[in-house]
Amino acid sequence: MTTSRKRLLRGLAAAAVIFLLIPNAAESQERRVLNIIAFGAHPDDCDVTAGGVAVKWTALGHKVRFVSVTNGDAGHQSEGGGALARRRRAEAQEAGRRIGVQYVVLDNHDGELIPTLEVRHQIIRLMREWKADLVLGHRPNDYHPDHRYTGILLQDAAYMVTVPNVCPDTPALRKNPVFMYFQDQFQKPYPFKPDVAVSIDDVISKKIEMMDAHVSQFYEWLPWHAGMLDKVPKDAAGRRKMLAAMWTEDTPNPAVREALLKWYGPEAGQKVKRAEAFEVCEYGAQPSEADLRQLFPW
Repeated sequence: MTTSRKRLLRGLAAAAVIFLLIPNAAESQERRVLNIIAFGAHPDDCDVTAGGVAVKWTALGHKVRFVSVTNGDAGHQSEGGGALARRRRAEAQEAGRRIGVQYVVLDNHDGELIPTLEVRHQIIRLMREWKADLVLGHRPNDYHPDHRYTGILLQDAAYMVTVPNVCPDTPALRKNPVFMYFQDQFQKPYPFKPDVAVSIDDVISKKIEMMDAHVSQFYEWLPWHAGMLDKVPKDAAGRRKMLAAMWTEDTPNPAVREALLKWYGPEAGQKVKRAEAFEVCEYGAQPSEADLRQLFPW
């Protein structure tokens, strides 16, 4: 692709996101409802990485859809296959119900995800059906191959979602969404760079409640994998207390803290204890800071 063509595409993408996010005359009287869709590789990934912001968006009346690209049928020490997939789908549906999020679980095998054309088309159709303004997902450098390939699938869909001749059975989006990555701790080939950080101190209990619905993961598979299954309490209250302790002990790292100071100001940003952070993907619409503040209105 020539340099001039690249510049043209970047300019058109910037214009598209401005047109997308600036309300028209009718919307100036009423706040525009945002359509946010998040793609995790497994039925609990979105909850961990974006459950807090999902609670905050739904509280403002925005529409949020969580998608698990696999059915989770391998993620357990003693169950598997169709029975586990049905259990994890039910857990995801309950998790979504608890905070008012629509939860979709695709029927691709856990641990076997690859970025095929078929799965790309599944993702394109879901984005279009949701009329997505903002798309969240994994970065394509991650410890789990399903996470990596989910990130690649989102990158591959970022332009095609606007092409009418691709998946013509589902009308193409006229405006390219903003694509952003979930936070992770991986450093190579480059570390996560937070463009937005959101305090979830005020909704951490709701996030824990959502995660609590994934019994097979947080009270069985993950403790077993960590060699701690014998330390999981038997009663529901004790297990939820354990979950809250495990997922609220980490404070924002220096990069996320810097983003918090930018977004909330020095005094308020320094007080934040729990945050979720996101990085803008170089594909899709390229938002300004003003655009990001409309997508993350806190």
